[in-house]
Amino acid sequence: MNAPASPEIGLSIEANGLQTNYHDQGQGTNLMLIHGSGPGVSAWANWRLVIPGFAKQFRVVAPDMVGFGFTERRQGYQYNLDNWVAHAIGVMDALNIEQTDLIGNSFGGAVALALAIRHPSRVRKLVLMGSVGVPFPITEGLDAVWGYQPSFENMRRIMDYFAYDRGLVNDELAQLRFQASIRPGFQESFSAMFPAPRQRWVDAMASHESDIRALNKTTLIVHGRDDQVIPLSTSLCLHEMIVDSQLHVYGKCGHWTQIEHAARFERLVTDFLQEA
Repeated sequence: MNAPASPEIGLSIEANGLQTNYHDQGQGTNLMLIHGSGPGVSAWANWRLVIPGFAKQFRVVAPDMVGFGFTERRQGYQYNLDNWVAHAIGVMDALNIEQTDLIGNSFGGAVALALAIRHPSRVRKLVLMGSVGVPFPITEGLDAVWGYQPSFENMRRIMDYFAYDRGLVNDELAQLRFQASIRPGFQESFSAMFPAPRQRWVDAMASHESDIRALNKTTLIVHGRDDQVIPLSTSLCLHEMIVDSQLHVYGKCGHWTQIEHAARFERLVTDFLQEA
């Protein structure tokens, strides 16, 4: 008897020369979701609680970015902001998406921000959640996440940085994410992305201030007040720089806004995207 397929494995398409795993649900205005950079992460693991709700209103496309999830990994691939932006554009091109609303989470926020700056015609509205994209002193939490070495104990420890609600970070979830992190090729690509010293990778994911200030996109910025991975100051900075932006901060919320406040996040974003 065959084991059931993982819900993390969706559809497959070639994007920017890479066989790319992605999820495509719903109809309507395009909405692309770019996940974060935790060990063992995939688009489905990151967005699973909000994809069904968003798909009632939008066509939701959520790819595994190169180096993560079930997208093709190539030996010697250069993991950097330029290539992640090119991969995201490649997904849009392969799916004939001329323009999309765009949500980026954490690392994915830096990719989404850079994409909107470099390819403004391809983005309608922008949502940045717990986003990287401006310089900041690396936090203990982010340094631990990017420096993860596979073990259940290490996964359990770094998950404590992610959520404000301790009930969300139980041993069962830690075991699931640990098992995801040790799938063939997962840790090899992950460890190649952010070797120590890791402050340089925070800086490398940042867009130029002048480019951010020139960004002419209606932008929603969302952050958990109690985020131990990406500090709230990054979103305050982005809100100050992006002229047409609004900032929503959730109390009693860590780095997992889309998980800890899934229903509220879904309503907030849907209302924002559907505003004239």
